[in-house]
Amino acid sequence: MEFAHTSVLLNETIEGLKIKPDGVYFDGTLGGGGHSAEIAKRLGQGRLIGIDQDDEAILAAAKRLEPWKEKVTLVRDNYGNLPEIARRLKVEGADGILLDLGVSSYQLDNAQRGFSYQQDAALDMRMDRRQTLSAKNIVNEYPEKELYRIIRDYGEDRFAKNIARQIVLARQKKEIATTGELNEIIRAAIPAKMRAKGGHPSKRTFQAIRIACNRELEVLENSLDAFIGLLKPKGRLCIITFHSLEDRIVKSAFKKNENPCTCPPDFPVCICNKQSQGRVITGRPILPSSEEIDVNPRAKSAKLRIFEKRESRQDRQGGAEWPE
Repeated sequence: MEFAHTSVLLNETIEGLKIKPDGVYFDGTLGGGGHSAEIAKRLGQGRLIGIDQDDEAILAAAKRLEPWKEKVTLVRDNYGNLPEIARRLKVEGADGILLDLGVSSYQLDNAQRGFSYQQDAALDMRMDRRQTLSAKNIVNEYPEKELYRIIRDYGEDRFAKNIARQIVLARQKKEIATTGELNEIIRAAIPAKMRAKGGHPSKRTFQAIRIACNRELEVLENSLDAFIGLLKPKGRLCIITFHSLEDRIVKSAFKKNENPCTCPPDFPVCICNKQSQGRVITGRPILPSSEEIDVNPRAKSAKLRIFEKRESRQDRQGGAEWPE
């Protein structure tokens, strides 16, 4: 199966990065290389580092980025390790960093990966197939209380408690091995009148288990400050999210880096000396157009937020740089 993935908010993201021909750019979620190809074709003496933990994504992107291979370095790793990857490659700073979060169309459509509730396959959901933890482990081994927390917090499903309970009851009879089996358990746990509205009954639980399996929110939350720290002055961090939990983390991190002051609001002057790292470019997130959604319905929930690193005092005034 070909690694096919339609890049969401492509033009808006490329415009947001403000690509310089001699710049250094990181694509932390390479996928099929759609965004990266648009970055690479705009580079002169610049460099692009593409990162993905999915081996099939790396192979597909290598093929797509072949015309610019002298400017591109591909790394199979988790984007949470981007600062270490930069050190390893002797990259001292980035002019732009991109994250296109969530699961790719290829991963959803390839039944063998076990991400989709629409196709019966072995429960898997690992973005990096080198890791041992899979969705099957979570469903069959996690305590009921932890399953409930995952489905409630990551899936925001109002029936999380009953879904977790029904999973535990079902696995006591036999191991839950396939997406189809999990589907039926979830369906039975949701009242019939509620199944008739609000989309597929398994959507939220599958999302929750996938997020837990791949530590998606944990990696995102732990990465953003370091990414902003890696940016060069005027460098930009562009992040595309697909659900409210991701977007909340990005919005909060951007706001904190723009205004990190922890002094009480009634203090006349700041005494904590915490300096702004830059500014949020997108007061409100950039959303896909109705035309894009018509062509690619999976783009419907996408949101793009952009942060720009502050200029150094040297750049602004010709003096010494602000201390980092």
